[in-house]
Amino acid sequence: MYLSISGFLPDEEEDDSLQFDLDLDESFNGQIVQLLGHGSLNAMAEGEWLLTNEQVTEISKIIGVPLPTNLDLFIGVLA
Repeated sequence: MYLSISGFLPDEEEDDSLQFDLDLDESFNGQIVQLLGHGSLNAMAEGEWLLTNEQVTEISKIIGVPLPTNLDLFIGVLA
């Protein structure tokens, strides 16, 4: 299982299509699960979670990739 980040325009009434998609390397799972305050990856698998601006910044630091700040970013678990 791995984490995936999806991004959508903040005003979905105009355009609700996927604007950003990034599958994260499994090596980051532990750090990101801890950052988000979930007990485990399995606990996160219950849905997709909207990321705050602070979480986006911290995840960018962990993965070493700048994430878009102009989108609503969600994180979820994929098998």
